[in-house]
Amino acid sequence: MELNGASILITGGGSGIGAATAAYLAERGSRVTISGRRADKVRAVADAIGPQCCAVTGDVTVAADRDRMVRDAVAHGGGLDALVNNAGNMYRGELASLTEQGLLDIFHTNVIGAMLLSGMCAPYLARRGGAIVFLGSIHNRRMFPGAAPYAATKGAIESVTRSLAAELGEQGIRVNCVAPGAVFTEINQRAGLLDDAQALERLQGMSGLHALGRIGTPAEVAEAIAYFIMAEWTTGAVMDVDGGLGLGLTDE
Repeated sequence: MELNGASILITGGGSGIGAATAAYLAERGSRVTISGRRADKVRAVADAIGPQCCAVTGDVTVAADRDRMVRDAVAHGGGLDALVNNAGNMYRGELASLTEQGLLDIFHTNVIGAMLLSGMCAPYLARRGGAIVFLGSIHNRRMFPGAAPYAATKGAIESVTRSLAAELGEQGIRVNCVAPGAVFTEINQRAGLLDDAQALERLQGMSGLHALGRIGTPAEVAEAIAYFIMAEWTTGAVMDVDGGLGLGLTDE
């Protein structure tokens, strides 16, 4: 698939990896629709990118919002070639502190909403031989105390990726997953209730755990997402984009 002229819907497009992916694809000629819960954030990203980007305010956990995302993406791009399920949230805590509602909420956002949106997009993607890209996490390769809820949702996403690849292949739809490592985005602040400087400092402290000696950038993850959109004989794959964090190195 060519990026030039492709119609692509990206959830969680108001910041971080979603915003970087929207910019990366638009620079290569794609017509991008971004969604997010915060109208000011998605509008600012769309304004910065220009007329090739359409902003939709919406929450992937709300059925009416999912319907609007798909409808606006199809209208903006004249159809739909790819869906990037990037919207996500973080919920952390030791086992004894976890709540049922907290666990339900993170699964609803990170897994259930993405699956339901994928189902709504599938008929349009089938007409174009399109692609679905999920966002996993290196948390499934490298374990961190207190991150079990988030890791559980991302483990589920990898299973969903492979299952849907098997299910949707006969429709010509490819389904893959990018698993980022330590990348500075707003989800890091929400996870630890930190400000920007504190969150970045904490991530930078992990640089020595990476084989390449540094944390990553949202734009570097965007490159991998773009590859999966274009790759016409790749499906059911999970790509680690983590600078070698998942290799288990220590900073000693």
